[in-house]
Amino acid sequence: MATLTTTGAAPVLRTDFSDQQAWLAVRGAIVAPSEGDGFLADVEFVDDPAFDGWTAQQILGMATREAVGFQACIFVVDRITLTSADWPVLVIDLQEDRGREFRAAASVLYQIEGNLSICNMDFFEFADAVQADGVYRGF
Repeated sequence: MATLTTTGAAPVLRTDFSDQQAWLAVRGAIVAPSEGDGFLADVEFVDDPAFDGWTAQQILGMATREAVGFQACIFVVDRITLTSADWPVLVIDLQEDRGREFRAAASVLYQIEGNLSICNMDFFEFADAVQADGVYRGF
């Protein structure tokens, strides 16, 4: 049975195991320092094949307060992420509007994680700033 526990960093949950090279590239984009400022996302990668194929609803069901603490969101690397330009990671709200979701380019997750973790911005501000294709790429 799959279980999720985190160390306090925002979880990045892998739900597609079809392309190891793409997974490594996405991980690299997520942890790369931002251009100019050098900001970093404080994330914890969950790379457990027990989560292969999980849906957003299944993830919400196990992303309890006991499992993820007070994390504002969970980042999900799924098939869409691994097969699309910009590696659009699924971002799911775990707090205010639990279950609301949008996609964000892997390279800007530091903006979301950083601002949500210090309560500088709300989830809806990022969700409402997606581009026409439904992907947030920054302000």
